[in-house]
Formats: sequence, structure tokens, C-alpha cells
Amino acid sequence: MTSRGTPGAQSGRTAPRRHWREPSTARGAGGEGRFVVNHPFHPLNGQAFDLVGYAHTWGEHRVFFREPGHDRVRSLPAGWTDVEGPDPFLVLAAGRTCFRVADLLALATLLAELDRRRQ
Repeated sequence: MTSRGTPGAQSGRTAPRRHWREPSTARGAGGEGRFVVNHPFHPLNGQAFDLVGYAHTWGEHRVFFREPGHDRVRSLPAGWTDVEGPDPFLVLAAGRTCFRVADLLALATLLAELDRRRQ
């Protein structure tokens, strides 16, 4: 640390640059700036919205949007929409299953934890 409190100021070094995976205005797969909710059990399933933003927050990629007639910005996991493209597992399953392996494993972990707490 230098006397001015800036690391590396005298040596000419600068802080490393951050590289983002995707811009916050990433295009949705459903069209420029729009996306469709495709989670089979979500109440907004099948509805299209204007994409307000796309970011990695709360430990996952999320889409941000406004429902028509509402000012508040809402968000959903990007995996519940067509922004990231079709889920490869669901494409290969071709309608034979409604559940992804990752979701079933998360459910099994949750049930095991609940069972452990109950005992």
C-alpha cells in the first residue's frame, strides 16, 4: 500500500479488469429484447415479456422484466425462460418427462434435509 492508500500507484500497476460473461442487455432467444416464460408450472408460462435486463445475481442468471401495466421490475431465473435457449435435457426427453435431472437431485437433497431435521 502506498502512502496515498492506493495499491500499486507508484509501480504503475492498475487493478485487474473485470470481464462480464454477458451484457446486462442480452438478447432473448425469443427475439430482440423479448423472452417467453417456459417453466411448465409457472403461472406466467407461455407469456412473452420485454427484457429489461439480464444479470448474474442471487447465485444464478436471471432475467428482469415488467409485467404490462406494472411499474415494478420483477425477475425470474433465466433457466425458466427461453433466454438461454432450450434445455438440452428436455429437448432429448421429447415430452416424456416434465422434470430435469438437476431439479430432481435438488428435490432429493431438500427432502433428505427435511427428513434429517424431523428425526
